[in-house]
Amino acid sequence: MENFVEFENVSVLRDGKRILDKLTLNIGADENVVILGPNGCGKSTFIKLITGKIYPSWTDENTTCKLFGYNRWNVGELRSLLGIVTNELQYDFTNEITALDAAVSGFFASIGLFKNHKVTPAMRQKALEMLELLEIAHLANRRLDTMSSGEARRVLIARALVNDPKVLVLDEPSNSLDIASIIKFHSIVRKIAKGKTRIILVTHFISDIIPEINRFILLKNGKIFADGQRPEVFTSEALSALFDLNLELRHKNNISQIVLK
Repeated sequence: MENFVEFENVSVLRDGKRILDKLTLNIGADENVVILGPNGCGKSTFIKLITGKIYPSWTDENTTCKLFGYNRWNVGELRSLLGIVTNELQYDFTNEITALDAAVSGFFASIGLFKNHKVTPAMRQKALEMLELLEIAHLANRRLDTMSSGEARRVLIARALVNDPKVLVLDEPSNSLDIASIIKFHSIVRKIAKGKTRIILVTHFISDIIPEINRFILLKNGKIFADGQRPEVFTSEALSALFDLNLELRHKNNISQIVLK
């Protein structure tokens, strides 16, 4: 299979500033990867690139920007390969929709269900199976506005998984979650990573990083600051340099955290 991401010499400008600066990297479709960096490092722009919301600010013969081998793409057309869960997506959903309908909408890459959508019993069954996998089947007929942020986030993951994507992209997944929800969410993501779907985690929270992630791509000022395997890159020294702080990396009960020295 093609690489999930294939970038070479990719730059994105906004108001004359390089948000991503000549980014070059490949991410295989069989890797669990974290894109880690401080606010403003270019993570959100990276997400917009791989969801087709933006394209490089310019291209030449030295520029490559591909997703699963495609130079141009529509996320709806790639839904059998790529699942995406972002905070922006959660805000886009209307609160009146039920968990089951939200999950079913993943088959149509739509924000909700509409009259032109032909929902089959098989679709509803698969959506229920994904809700069950994420341990929220009991919420199938509940509206999103009656759920906690963590429960609603799991509904959107179920929506992304109904198409059995090769890769699931999670953007700042613990944002707005309380401690109990973060712990539960952590275990759910680990369950997914142990299956056939690979995880691309985009975050600035160290505690989001599950043990199943082995490749670390660190972004700083729109550039790749470091890229390598867990023992090489996920260190106190590398994180201190990344965040410009004197940090110590600690691990306990499969959860990583950093503290100031």
